[in-house]
Amino acid sequence: MTTFRISPGVADAFPDTLIAVVTATGLRGQESWPATTTALQDLERQLADGTWAPADESDPRIEAWHTAYRSFGTNPRRIRPSVDALGRRMAKKGALPRISPAVDSYNAVSVRHGLPAGAFDVDHVTGDVEIRYADGSETFTPLGEPGTVENPKAGEIIYTDTTDVLTRHWNHRDAHRTRVTEDSTHVAFVLETLHVTRDGHLLKTAAGELQELLAPHAEETTVHYLDSDASA
Repeated sequence: MTTFRISPGVADAFPDTLIAVVTATGLRGQESWPATTTALQDLERQLADGTWAPADESDPRIEAWHTAYRSFGTNPRRIRPSVDALGRRMAKKGALPRISPAVDSYNAVSVRHGLPAGAFDVDHVTGDVEIRYADGSETFTPLGEPGTVENPKAGEIIYTDTTDVLTRHWNHRDAHRTRVTEDSTHVAFVLETLHVTRDGHLLKTAAGELQELLAPHAEETTVHYLDSDASA
């Protein structure tokens, strides 16, 4: 079983972090996911009606990630946190992208609650996953660019397993190797907050909503919480 953990250095720098790890096994991504379709359409209708809008960089949830990015040397207006980029795209286009049912599910939950989300095909993860500062020796192949190899700068926060980097800039972009497709059957999803004392209730609500979208299409789903003192 893959374990997620936060390194002591990251835990010390961001002590109010809480990450929900939602795991689905026996996932059936080839079938119809009507609840996910409805969730996407509801958000798009609310945006069109003016009754809801994605959180932008003036929102404390997004602002916190901009501050975190700057702390490890990333310009968040050039390389944006995933939820910020997704919300901006939705506000501009009026719709969320349709990629695959599992990815669409976490995108809907992410933008609805203003929380970064990501996912990893666990069958392609090697060993355990750690959120830590890069030392500059790591390699990363971006999602959709299998022929590209990047080297995160020392001090950048990354998700990594025993092979290479899974996500750059904490939650900006995922790796190609562990991408989630309609054929993925064992997936770990993550939802993140840097301020559990303020937004922990949002994170737990979001994790519950994601689990509800996944459960009809999986043999089993579980939710674990990862904070600065524990692994999940």
